[in-house]
Amino acid sequence: MKASELRNKTVEELNNELIELRRAQFSLRMQLATQQLNKVDQVGKVRRDIARVRSVLAEKAKVANSSQA
Repeated sequence: MKASELRNKTVEELNNELIELRRAQFSLRMQLATQQLNKVDQVGKVRRDIARVRSVLAEKAKVANSSQA
C-alpha cells in the first residue's frame, strides 16, 4: 500500500482501513504467540501500513484545520 493511494481516499475510508489493519495486526500477534505464523515479516509490514494510514490522516487533519483558521 502506497501513501499516494491513501491520499486519494476519504477520511472515513482511511479510518475503516485503519480498523482493518489493527485487526490484522492483532491476528498476526496471536498467531506469532501461538507459533502458527509462518511469514514473520507480515507483522512489520502491517505496522508500517498502520503508520502510513495514520500519517495521511494527520496530514488531512492539518490541512482541514489550516483551511478553517
